[in-house]
Amino acid sequence: MSTYGTTRHHHSPAANFSNRDRATDYHTTLFRRLTWDGTVPLEIRVDPKELPANSDRNLECYFVQAPRVSYLPLLMPEIRRFFMDLVFDETAAKDLKDEEWWFETAEGTLVKWHWPIGLIYDNHTISASLKPTSSRSSTNAIPLRLILHLASPPNEKLLLSPSPEACKQAFMGQLKEADFIRWGSTKRMTGLRQQDQDGLWEGIKEHNFDDYWRVASKVTPTTAPTRAQSPVPPSSSASMVNRPPSADPGGPSERDGAYNVRSIPVRLYVPDGPVIQGLVPPMIDDNTPRTLSHYLLDHIPLLFPASPPVPPPSRANPHPRPPPVPRPAYALVQGIVMPLETEMAWLGGCLAGADGWVNVCIGINH
Repeated sequence: MSTYGTTRHHHSPAANFSNRDRATDYHTTLFRRLTWDGTVPLEIRVDPKELPANSDRNLECYFVQAPRVSYLPLLMPEIRRFFMDLVFDETAAKDLKDEEWWFETAEGTLVKWHWPIGLIYDNHTISASLKPTSSRSSTNAIPLRLILHLASPPNEKLLLSPSPEACKQAFMGQLKEADFIRWGSTKRMTGLRQQDQDGLWEGIKEHNFDDYWRVASKVTPTTAPTRAQSPVPPSSSASMVNRPPSADPGGPSERDGAYNVRSIPVRLYVPDGPVIQGLVPPMIDDNTPRTLSHYLLDHIPLLFPASPPVPPPSRANPHPRPPPVPRPAYALVQGIVMPLETEMAWLGGCLAGADGWVNVCIGINH
């Protein structure tokens, strides 16, 4: 549990925290830690047509439980070591070049190597569930099956060489874009020392939660409590009564709070559709927190229709509730089916990826 204390000290001086601030900061760090520790199963198989001569075809498949926040190029040393030690013939493997290795899914879809592994997994899982032969009856995580190609990368589609250095540059670019979306400038990111900027990537590379958040806490907004006893986002009706303290004048931690940013960095991934990105202010017009329901209703109302009004009370039904609404779709964030009443600012502070973005993947209910 010491990791919680380590990260907590870097948001602001401890003496400035109230008891509610401490509780919220602890819970925020808890959710960030759970997100960081999330993993997905991968099954990596070399394209049989590209196996070097005299390779051991009985061991051509490599399984790994990969961190959600990591990237495929960062797995390459481990993958290479496995295949070089156990599969490839030593003499034939000498001509292989790591910079020419690239991935496809088993269905032949080019893998976006610059996406976080968790996002790749969630998108593929949703796309696979839409196929007639798929089944969602199993509760076990099914490995994402990837085909590793050893030559002839389609550079015109990959855009950049899938190397760790290119991945680092793409990652830093995402962090700076998220910084601009939040605050209207990149001063927080560009104001970091080069050593700190490199430390962010090293934290990802080594999968070290404390090292990463020691720097990330300087640019990532805090989550002010919507209620003292719980970090879980309340329903919309509760939010109207319990206004987040960050929406009121306060200290430095409140001014830097998730409810006071200009916009939340969010991308919406629709199956076989475009990636949707736009400004997502944390509060709506009546100064209550914007929820996931508000966000999805604004962007894809056909999949997330508005709830009908509550019928008037009657003698037979003195406390009516709105009639249920069929939900043709669901929203997945970090592999979790997210309640629609979740506040977007809370998602931005607790469940954003290491690159600063909240990735909302849309699945279709059968």
